[in-house]
Amino acid sequence: MGLRPFHLAVPVKDLGETRSFYRDIMGFEEGRSSDRWVDFNFFGHQFVIHMVDKKENLEVNPVDGHAVPVPHFGVVLDWSDWESLSTRLKNANIKFIIEPYIRFQGEVGEQATMFFMDPSGNALEFKAFKNDSEIFAK
Repeated sequence: MGLRPFHLAVPVKDLGETRSFYRDIMGFEEGRSSDRWVDFNFFGHQFVIHMVDKKENLEVNPVDGHAVPVPHFGVVLDWSDWESLSTRLKNANIKFIIEPYIRFQGEVGEQATMFFMDPSGNALEFKAFKNDSEIFAK
């Protein structure tokens, strides 16, 4: 079976501000919407922001000396796409939870990663592997 698009829905506290973030900063194409939710094309996946009255806080887990927010989501990008996104976010003055950096440099599973939050406090991680065949390597 080939890779199929996933569907992910996340809670947001301000639909307009978060909609603008995903459309204007992240560059995602907007799909259907209502006054309480908006669909986006998230690298070929269906991503939906839903207005909620209360949003819970994130927990963190220590990884490589960083406090990694849980839950978080994102996409594994091509290396050049990751670099372009990193530059675009820096130019937009996005505050990173974990600044863009390279993990496992020169080792199996070498990867670029970065963490940041959307305006509603949803944590995102975008990463890229030097060699995609090592995504699940031990």
